[in-house]
Amino acid sequence: MLQFQEILALQNFLWQKRKADKKIGFVPTMGALHEGHLSLIRLSKQENDVTVCSVFVNPTQFNNAEDLAKYPRTIEKDAQMLESVGCDVLFIPEVATMYPEKTTLQFHFGHLESVMEGKFRKGHFNGVALVVSKLFHIVQPHRAYFGQKDLQQFAIIRILVQDLMFPLELIRCPIVRQANGLAMSSRNQRLNLQEQETASHLYKALLRAKAMLESYSVKQIQKAVKEYLLNIKGITLEYFEIADANTLQIIEDLNSFQGDLALCIAAYVSGVRLIDNLIVENFVKK
Repeated sequence: MLQFQEILALQNFLWQKRKADKKIGFVPTMGALHEGHLSLIRLSKQENDVTVCSVFVNPTQFNNAEDLAKYPRTIEKDAQMLESVGCDVLFIPEVATMYPEKTTLQFHFGHLESVMEGKFRKGHFNGVALVVSKLFHIVQPHRAYFGQKDLQQFAIIRILVQDLMFPLELIRCPIVRQANGLAMSSRNQRLNLQEQETASHLYKALLRAKAMLESYSVKQIQKAVKEYLLNIKGITLEYFEIADANTLQIIEDLNSFQGDLALCIAAYVSGVRLIDNLIVENFVKK
C-alpha cells in the first residue's frame, strides 16, 4: 500500500492510473477505522482497479472543540487494517495541506440544515461539504463509498455531487453492526464494554419503533422510544425522527406516506454522541 501526504504526489500517481484506463474507488474517512470502514474498502476493491482511502480528521465539521480534541487518532493501526484488506493507496494530509488559508466558502442544504443533525450540529454540513469537495477534486474517483450510518451526511453529499456535477458514482453501503446490534462507529472507541452494551439500546429502540409502524402514529412511536430510553441508565436521547429515507423530509403522518422510511436517532452515552438509523423499504400503511 502506497502512502501519500502531499496532494501533488497523489495526483501524479492517480493521473498515471487514469491514463492507463484504471477505475479509481475512493473511501474518505476520519480514521479510527473499524469493520464498517473495511467493508467499504472491500466493495471498492471488487468494483475498481485502484482503491484510495483518505484519513483526515476534518476540523471544519466539528462544532465542539472538545469533541475534535477527543476524536480518536490511530493512524498506525489504521494503516495496518487497510493493508490487511488490500487497500492500494492511503492519503493522510496535514490540516495545513487541506486548509492552507482560512476559508470563507459556505454551503447550504435547504431543509437538511434544520432537521436532525442539521438542527443539533450547526455548521457541521458546511464543513463536511467543504472537505468532501476538496477530496473529490484531489482524488477524482470514478466511485465514492460512504456508510449508511451517516445517512444525513450521505444526503448532503448526494446534493453536492448533483449540483456541482462531480463525475462520479456515489454509493451508499449498509451499516455494519456489532453482535449486540450497536452500529460500528469510531466514537465507540471512547466507550468501555459496559457502555457499548448500554449504547446497543439505540438499535433496540429503532427495532421497537419499526414494529410499531403499522399500528401507531408518529407521535405515539416517538413517545414510546423516549420512554424506552428513559429507563436505560446512561443514555440521553437527543432526537428520534421518522423521515423519508431519500429526501429526509420529516414525516408526521404515516397514513399519507408511501416509500422508503428512515428511522433516525441520536443520543449521548456517557457523554459520547452516537447516531443510528434503520431504513424500512417500500413502506405502505395498511
